[in-house]
Amino acid sequence: MTRSPLSTDVRFLPRPEGRLAYTDQGAGPLVVAVPGMGDVRSTWDDVVPPLVAAGHRVVVMDLRGHGDSDTTFRTHGDEATASDYVALVEHLGAGPAVLMGSSMAASAAVVAAADRPDLVRGLVLVDGFLRANGSALAQRAMRVLFRLALARPWGPAVWSAFYGSLAKGRRPARLAQHRAAVRANLRDPARLRSFRDLTLQLDHAVVEPRLAHVQAPALAVFGALDPDYGDPAAEAAFAERSVGATTLVLPDVGHYPQIQAPDELVAAVLAHLATLPAHVPGAGSEEGGRA
Repeated sequence: MTRSPLSTDVRFLPRPEGRLAYTDQGAGPLVVAVPGMGDVRSTWDDVVPPLVAAGHRVVVMDLRGHGDSDTTFRTHGDEATASDYVALVEHLGAGPAVLMGSSMAASAAVVAAADRPDLVRGLVLVDGFLRANGSALAQRAMRVLFRLALARPWGPAVWSAFYGSLAKGRRPARLAQHRAAVRANLRDPARLRSFRDLTLQLDHAVVEPRLAHVQAPALAVFGALDPDYGDPAAEAAFAERSVGATTLVLPDVGHYPQIQAPDELVAAVLAHLATLPAHVPGAGSEEGGRA
């Protein structure tokens, strides 16, 4: 199928429990980007255009039950999202791909890279969890908290406030606009329910056992003020030890470098992409072809 390389129309990937929404821009080596939990595709809006301008095809996919994806999914979490990365790359027929994930989507990208190294050319992990964060008791307590906090009618407002608290440090104007978009998305009761289901199922313990199987070169970026970590620099060091990642810790930045420090993130991503082996795409499908 022939289409403009700047097409931003929303497309849908059929999966067993529903459809996943994605946009597809640019032409060249494939980069697949996914937001973290409680977030939507526009989190990457400052990152996609310069990657496209640099000669990359950038596909951005919503998580299950988030953004424009269906709310019929019953299964959520790192392994489910990893399977969605794999399904999308196979559907596009343009892999192997660089997987770029924020937060839990970075965790899922690691799982996908370990399980399907043939489809993953590189990784960009933005404040991702490569191991369980906190004790089992703390995780159970967090699930109880999310169950209460993400109930109607206050759930969208509570998450918007919490989202803002994770973005410590720099406060660009777009952050407020994006938080408003996230809050509006969660006003749909089905999306709020899907998000709550994700928080109750999410378990990053599935990631660490796979680290030894990751072959793809990785870039791991962390905000120095990310409140999700007691010591973001220590998490960066762990990423370097465990998957050989090139690491970057951004000062005065919290959990969302793609919004808080997009210029620095883009520069690091482009430098990382330039180090990867030459892209040899798989057989193109109708969806993945270029005229």
